[in-house]
Amino acid sequence: MIKNKIAFFIALLIILLISFMLYKHYTKPLAVLIQAGHEGRTIGNTGSSYGKIREVDWNIKVANEVAKTLNSWGIETKRVGAKLKPIESKIAVAIHFDGSKKRCQSGASIGYKDSASKSLAKKWEKSYRKYFPFNWQKDNFTPDLKDYYGYKIVKAKKFIVLELGEISCKKQVKWLKPRLKTVAHLIAATIASEFGIEARVKLK
Repeated sequence: MIKNKIAFFIALLIILLISFMLYKHYTKPLAVLIQAGHEGRTIGNTGSSYGKIREVDWNIKVANEVAKTLNSWGIETKRVGAKLKPIESKIAVAIHFDGSKKRCQSGASIGYKDSASKSLAKKWEKSYRKYFPFNWQKDNFTPDLKDYYGYKIVKAKKFIVLELGEISCKKQVKWLKPRLKTVAHLIAATIASEFGIEARVKLK
């Protein structure tokens, strides 16, 4: 009888330990969340466009390549679209391209929610400024950047919104179109550096 009780108690402890380990595994913060701006929207704010080029299509291409690259480097990454659900992550990055009524008046810019996010934003800016040869706007220069809706939904230690260039500007489009994969790799390298991984990107 006593042996049965001891065996039952040990089995119960094992079950509780396994349950705790599974709980910690599935509730731990995600490493990186990558959002393709406007993805999945058919009405409302569906993004900018220039002729046959749609911002959302480029957002998806870049976001997919960033996620693919980070996963290949062993960094747990989740890809999402415009519809966000509450989730906890160490880093969140929203991918966008800008548009302007006065063509070629905009360019690259960054949005962020706090000082911790600003440090990541500045790291990205330093990297992209060396590569992107067009205009840069001030940080958080629009309400959509400063008060991005995702900040209230995703609980991230660092959350930045990237505007990678102006698709309503022919010169920028011509430069960006063949370089979208390189831009994605630069983003992935910046994120990876936050996890102690230094990656070199071959620039085209």
